[in-house]
Amino acid sequence: MALTPLELPAGDWLSWLDERGSGQLDAARANVAELVRTEPGSLRILQLWNEAAIGMRNAGAVAGLLSSVHPDAAVIERAEALEVEVQKYSTDLHLDTDVFEALNSVPPANLDDDGRRVLAKALLAFRRSGVDRGDDVRERVRELEARLTELGQSFSRNIRDGRRETRVPASALAGLPEDFVEGHPADDHGLVTISTDYPDVLPFLTFSTDAAARRAVVTTFFNLAWPDNDPVLAELLRVRHELATLLGYAGWPDYDAEVKMIGSGDAIAAFIDTISAAAGPAGEREIGVLLERAAGDGETSIDVSNWRHYHELIKREQYGVDAHEVRRYFDFGKVHDGLLRITGALFGLRFTRVDAEQARPWHPDVTSYDVAFAADGERIGRIHLDLHPRERKYNHAAQFDLVAGVRDRQLPEGVLVCNFPRGLMEHRDVVTLFHEFGHLMHHLLGGAQSWVRFSGVATEWDFVEAPSQLLEEWAWDAGVLQLFATDADGVAIPAELVARMKDAEEFGKGFLARTQMFYAALAYRFHLERPADPTARMQQLYAEYSLVEPLPDTHFYAGFGHLEGYTSGYYTYMWSLVIAKDLFSAFDPDNLLDPVVAARYRDAVLVPGGSSDAADLVADFLGRPYDTEAFEAWLNR
Repeated sequence: MALTPLELPAGDWLSWLDERGSGQLDAARANVAELVRTEPGSLRILQLWNEAAIGMRNAGAVAGLLSSVHPDAAVIERAEALEVEVQKYSTDLHLDTDVFEALNSVPPANLDDDGRRVLAKALLAFRRSGVDRGDDVRERVRELEARLTELGQSFSRNIRDGRRETRVPASALAGLPEDFVEGHPADDHGLVTISTDYPDVLPFLTFSTDAAARRAVVTTFFNLAWPDNDPVLAELLRVRHELATLLGYAGWPDYDAEVKMIGSGDAIAAFIDTISAAAGPAGEREIGVLLERAAGDGETSIDVSNWRHYHELIKREQYGVDAHEVRRYFDFGKVHDGLLRITGALFGLRFTRVDAEQARPWHPDVTSYDVAFAADGERIGRIHLDLHPRERKYNHAAQFDLVAGVRDRQLPEGVLVCNFPRGLMEHRDVVTLFHEFGHLMHHLLGGAQSWVRFSGVATEWDFVEAPSQLLEEWAWDAGVLQLFATDADGVAIPAELVARMKDAEEFGKGFLARTQMFYAALAYRFHLERPADPTARMQQLYAEYSLVEPLPDTHFYAGFGHLEGYTSGYYTYMWSLVIAKDLFSAFDPDNLLDPVVAARYRDAVLVPGGSSDAADLVADFLGRPYDTEAFEAWLNR
């Protein structure tokens, strides 16, 4: 019998959330209860563990998604409560000695490779939870995990709900695109409002010629969730450290890195410093170019309020790339449809629009598609695209699970949550859309696993960005872009313009890599050191790693959402980029739509989900272990 997608509610989301979320959690509890009653050593123990994991992941998925995207405050509140409930049950479960002993009784020799792998992962998770410690330790772990869930929600909620506005003179819109100006009318006092939403902030900082207004806008933006998140972050860091040391680790970074490719906290620090040193010479040269251009306007430094503006001017004046000219080729609707055509051709897929009355999404902006293999029409899942900003919605860009795929059990469903303009897009928005769609393809194509533990984006956390960073390369290829990037008259973006865009993009990779290492260092050092004065420590890290200066009286860290999700592991973006550049070396740059290489990549890296170590998946595709050669060549050319 063919599997069908999850049926979303026609109207009563609160009841549906209870039915789906709490119901799946109850099913998990029932399977665990049966597990502990099962004869020790029986393979059914592991099967019941998988059933319980399916229920927990289903409940957690709807809770995490709806708390981030649903427009109804009551649904958000209930979803957040369900998140707490799921996390509490997971904590209690991993501290349950009866469940641990039952799993530990299963003989690995009687299992296939996937079974042995899922058993080993489960037992490691139990030990990392302290199940083999004394009663007092287990009880304290339980308390700390519960508090971490509350703190993580508070940190994210303060960012999500902390939307702010800056009122600037209408004259500050000089230099901005016409549609932006039309969308920001002046009030009776001659002022316009710039919110902290990305479609407002990023164009304003890029194009406004008013330096004082740019500083005002970025000051508001970099004070998002401050001071509210200061005490939340302080306790979050303290509780994570206590949990890690209670379990025998030197600190949170070591605890967190144990299950990643990098392996240890010290290795994180070494990686950050290695990349910083490698990017330093190019970055210093680039900042010098920006500073020389800024001096003509009386600016004496390159800081967070002006680097985008002067970066854009250098692209325009020295590389002949005018973002106004570029964006007229990127109408949102055409980009949206082109992305589906490109990824469909690459991965052998067919996307079929699902009528809103049938899909019944949580907001009218959301579009839904069934996804099938083009060769045989077999449906492999459903995707939902929630791509425009609104009140109370998650305000970054991410892929969320709705359903984790399980072979012969449930189809994978994934959601893209982004905040793009409805009209013309900046090219960086196009790159972001390709990036996030890479996660979505990983979730769907890797969603046919028998064990839910390996479904979708279930590899080591410092590898998960590699497939999405790889897909960004297609957003820089003229042949690819010309398939959908056309102006209002239907004229395709010129290849020579794309070539200039790529040349311009190369300018800045040094100082932007250093910026990424500042973010990574802040995430790592804050967790390692738990600074009493986070603002002062942030300023020190800016000076040590970033070549772009901060503004006084700003508190970037308070709105740095990745401190909640990625914890001390923000380095993973650059770690994954090293691997992504190596993966890209296997493709023909003159024929990025070659379906043969793409299918081989799909089957070797995406389809297995987390059923093998990431290094092995990459080696299967490349025919060798990954290395840094391609990344270093890119960084230094």
